[in-house]
Amino acid sequence: MSASRPATPLCDRLRAAGEWNPNWQPSYELDPAWTESFMAMGLKPMLSGALDAKTIEFIAIAVDASCTHMYAPGVRRHIRKALDLGATQEEITAVLQCVSVLGIHTMSLGAPILQEELAARAPATEAAAL
Repeated sequence: MSASRPATPLCDRLRAAGEWNPNWQPSYELDPAWTESFMAMGLKPMLSGALDAKTIEFIAIAVDASCTHMYAPGVRRHIRKALDLGATQEEITAVLQCVSVLGIHTMSLGAPILQEELAARAPATEAAAL
C-alpha cells in the first residue's frame, strides 16, 4: 500500500460485502482517512453487539426508508438481510409504518405557520375590501 494512501479496512469491507453506497465515493476520494473515521463512528453501534442483527436491520430499514433519506438500494439490501435473519412480513411492515410518521411533521410544522400567516394577512385583506 502506498504511504500516501491510508488503510481503510472498514470501507474496504463495505465494498467487499456489497454494502458500499456509491454516494460515499467522492468523500472517500477526497479524504479516505476521514471517510474511514466516519464509517468507524457510524458502524460502532452495529459492531458492538449491544443490538441483535435483526434489530440492526430494522433500524437500517427505517433510516433508509425515512422521508429524510429515501435510499431505495439500502432499503432493499436491509429488507433482504432482515428476511434472511428470520424477520416476518408483519415486522418489516411495522417498521415501515413506524417510520412513515416522520412525514406528518411536514404538516405539523407547516399548517400552524400557514394559519399564522393567513391570520396576519386577514386584517389587511379585510381593510382592502372596504
